[in-house]
Amino acid sequence: MASTFFGLHIGSSALSSFQVATNTTANNIANVKTTGYTRQEATLQAKDAINVTARYGSVGTGVTVTSIKQQRDLYYDNKYWENNSCYGRYEQKLYYMEQIQNYFKDNGSSVKGFSSVFSQMFSDLDTLRSKPSDKTVRNQFISSAQSLCTYFNQMSDNLSKLQDDCNEEIRNNVDKINSISEKISLLNKEINQIETGTGVEASSLRDERANLIDSLSKIVNVSYNETEVQNTNGDNLGGTNFSLYINGEKVVEGKDYRKLICESSKTKNNQTDNDDMYKIYWEDTKMEFSATAGTAGGSLKALFEVRDGDNLENFKGKVTKADSYSLTVENTSIDNIKSLNLPDKDGKITVNNISYSYDSWEAQVDAQGNIKSVTFNLSKDKAIADPEKTVAEGYLLNAGSAINARGIPYYMTQLNEFVRNFSEMFNQIESKGQNLNGDTPPTFFEAITNTAKVYDFSESEAYSKLPDGQTATINSSSNTYYRMTAANFSVNKDVMNDVSLFATATDYVKTDSCDIVDELKKLQSEKTVYRGDKAESFLETIISNVSVDTEKAETYNKLYSNLEQTIANQRTSVSGVDEDEEALNLVKFQYSYNMASKIISVMNQMLDKLINDTGVA
Repeated sequence: MASTFFGLHIGSSALSSFQVATNTTANNIANVKTTGYTRQEATLQAKDAINVTARYGSVGTGVTVTSIKQQRDLYYDNKYWENNSCYGRYEQKLYYMEQIQNYFKDNGSSVKGFSSVFSQMFSDLDTLRSKPSDKTVRNQFISSAQSLCTYFNQMSDNLSKLQDDCNEEIRNNVDKINSISEKISLLNKEINQIETGTGVEASSLRDERANLIDSLSKIVNVSYNETEVQNTNGDNLGGTNFSLYINGEKVVEGKDYRKLICESSKTKNNQTDNDDMYKIYWEDTKMEFSATAGTAGGSLKALFEVRDGDNLENFKGKVTKADSYSLTVENTSIDNIKSLNLPDKDGKITVNNISYSYDSWEAQVDAQGNIKSVTFNLSKDKAIADPEKTVAEGYLLNAGSAINARGIPYYMTQLNEFVRNFSEMFNQIESKGQNLNGDTPPTFFEAITNTAKVYDFSESEAYSKLPDGQTATINSSSNTYYRMTAANFSVNKDVMNDVSLFATATDYVKTDSCDIVDELKKLQSEKTVYRGDKAESFLETIISNVSVDTEKAETYNKLYSNLEQTIANQRTSVSGVDEDEEALNLVKFQYSYNMASKIISVMNQMLDKLINDTGVA
């Protein structure tokens, strides 16, 4: 039953509750400019009523604050993280694609690219036609030919360095993921220590955790699940179990987190890849972490797309034979040896989701270099088990990474394919002539490796003379145009030292004849050299691809940047502090507090009248 002073108790509860509500509003206003702060709200609830013997049965007992909670909307959080992941991906991709685009620039003056160098070479060749015996003119042409080689050497070097940059940035991103995951796991522990058993929300710690997830979402796709901790009776104990996922895989659970590690790969995806490219593994399970899967996103995915992107043009073939240490494939996706970008050794192949590494390969080719079959000689540390042999036959073999993006490996492959085709056609024409000494000229364009090993493609010349229907066996170390890349493309050193070795005619006695030069000139604009087009169109084709990729990255970068602002505004409308709204709340709670004070004042007057004028205690 209510006491005589029951009204004072009700007024007192109102004063206390509205004081808390006012303090909460004041805290919101104080943090209006604090980055990452989430608006808090005091939840007011009527106290339990008490029964009385009067006819009306029960009376209210006042008001109480049940909780002070953050105002967040998980829907907008998820939308923000999803968009931030896409934004991080295309922002990172745009950064690298702009660099690749700059490498291929050619304005003819300050930046001399392929078109300028290539045109100069054929201009000097045209000059040579009028003075075929002039050593100065010969030297000028050979120097311009070497300039073309130097251009491709530098392009290869630039792309190779960019691949190393991507690789290092991958390691930095993994370090960031580990650091953020560890901090979130520690915050989970602190949050549960505060909230378990007290019901008090650790708002500032939750803000810190949310800000960390925001940062993480730019690197990888993120999602989380938070459930209440209950006892065996189903009672809520106040704490929560917080789990965080990246690219669909759990990385944090409560106070524990899983660490990612970077390890240098022992295998290569492509012939021109740098050594020690990183792969990412889970430290606890040693399973590979997929940064490019369908559920993946963020800057980490972009880095892999740029570093390993082959536009799904990796080597593929149907397995026709499987032995313990070899796999043979036919109907290959890359049908000519000059387009091949397989590593010569330490390559990776996958059949039916089982990966193998190989030490070398052999190919059956016809006179045009068309591939009939390829046999991979597997590393001796992993033999194919008998059940796997049966499964492998008839399945598709994939070499490399098969990433649906035009990255550095893709552009490297295009450079290699061009220099191989152009060199072969140039060398074949040149080999029909006689130099000033009356001899067959040496191979003009050759490949010179870092170890000074020289490839003059004698085996390519040998199989080019095969009769129709016959094939020859070559391997990954054979002296063929496969060994030529943009990195080792060079003019024959002997020809550079002695320009008389270069042939301009089929008959050196006829000093005015330049039939070889005339044939060579056709390589510029008359003969098909690259992708069914003429050689001088090479840059246009590459620039077209780079421009499309760069423009796509720029478009999506702007799109997701604008969406980020839109979603952030929607998110802030729920969790952010609005000064006008808080000012209105402040006035509302002040008025309510004044009314509660009025209750106390009125009750005081009533009790004074009751006690002093009636003498009733």
